[in-house]
Amino acid sequence: MSRRRKKPKDRKRFRGIYILPNLITTASLFAGFYAIIESINGGFEIAAMAILVSLVLDGLDGRIARITNSASSFGVQYDSLADLVAFGVAPGLLVYLWALKPYGRYGWVAAFLFMVCGALRLARFNVQIGEIDPRYFNGLPIPAAATMVATSILMYHDLGEWAFSRHVFILIMIYILSFLMVSNIKFYSFKKFELFKRKPFPVLVGAVLLFLVIAIEPKLMGCLLMAAYVISGPLLSLLLLWKRRNLENSHDEESLESKTSEAS
Repeated sequence: MSRRRKKPKDRKRFRGIYILPNLITTASLFAGFYAIIESINGGFEIAAMAILVSLVLDGLDGRIARITNSASSFGVQYDSLADLVAFGVAPGLLVYLWALKPYGRYGWVAAFLFMVCGALRLARFNVQIGEIDPRYFNGLPIPAAATMVATSILMYHDLGEWAFSRHVFILIMIYILSFLMVSNIKFYSFKKFELFKRKPFPVLVGAVLLFLVIAIEPKLMGCLLMAAYVISGPLLSLLLLWKRRNLENSHDEESLESKTSEAS
């Protein structure tokens, strides 16, 4: 029997992978793994910082892939697996060992719920690429949920003795974040916000003021900004729902007026 020849496009498909974006994804994966190690060793603040480093690297790999025209299906799948470790497993284990361990079974169930909802969120995002409005995320992104956990831990360490009891608050927060990740609530994606295009002067002034405020209290402001983003999702969904209903009502009124005019 003669061996079937591969088509030229098949050989081109398996020619290789892009190095630079996948190296950055690997660095993000390493930061997430390091956060797991530090969580086990009791270095909760360092683990939270490692998750934030992974967040920065996760934003870089996709942008560099688009700039260098090196995006690939392999990179998308590898990035999702790295995100599951860095933003699902790492913050789940971190928050369990830091605040949820006293709850026993209920504590580790909450941590597992956070991780599995993050995995479901990633899987849904992968299959919905190109099918939903790119201006919005369908559900809270798993990097944002992990950042909320990390900044909350950093804020508690910064407040010290002034921090209120963290256990009940964190348990409630984990359940809320888990629900938001698998919900259909819309969150702004910032993908249409172009930094390299001309903007009104007040936008620059606002960016400078925001930078100064964050520089004064980075841990506290980081947590507050992430909390504002989490709250913005339900508010945005209500606004979009209100606009949709107003548009439907206006269409109904127009159709009723047209029918009335035709009948007369």
